[in-house]
Amino acid sequence: MHLSIERADFTAPNLGAFLRAHLDDLALTAPAESRHALDLSGLQTPDVRLWVASVGQEIVGTGALAALEPGHEELKSMRTDPERRGQGIATRILEHLVQDARGRYIRRISLETGSMKFFAPARALYAKAGFVLCSPFGSYTEDPNSVFMTKSL
Repeated sequence: MHLSIERADFTAPNLGAFLRAHLDDLALTAPAESRHALDLSGLQTPDVRLWVASVGQEIVGTGALAALEPGHEELKSMRTDPERRGQGIATRILEHLVQDARGRYIRRISLETGSMKFFAPARALYAKAGFVLCSPFGSYTEDPNSVFMTKSL
C-alpha cells in the first residue's frame, strides 16, 4: 500500500463526506456538549493544519493540528476509514503530524479524546506514541466523557 499524506485540498469532493462520517461516528458516543470534533468550516481556519492520507484517490485517514498558544497545538480530527483500521494508517498520520509540529518548533501537542470503549484504540495509539494523561487544557473542563493527553516535543 502506497500511502501519501498531504495538506488537505478543501475542494476535493470526497473530503467533506469523509469528515462528515467522522462527525457521524462521534455523534453516537457522547452527548453533544462532550463532542469536540471540528466540522469542515472549523478545519478551514488559518490556525488549523489538516492533513489527508490517501491511497490513490481514496481518502483513508485525516489528522489536524490546531494552534492553542505559541508552541502548543492540539491534535484534532484523527480518523482512519473504518475498513482500513489496523493497517498502520493512524500511526503514520500521527508520526507525520509530530514531525510537522517539530519542524515548526512546536514544543507540545495535546489532545482530547473520548473515555468510552469506542476510543480505546485511539488512547492506546496515543500512549504508544508517548502521549501521557494530563489535565484539561485550553478551554476544556473536566468531563467524564473526555480523556486529556499531552506530549512534549
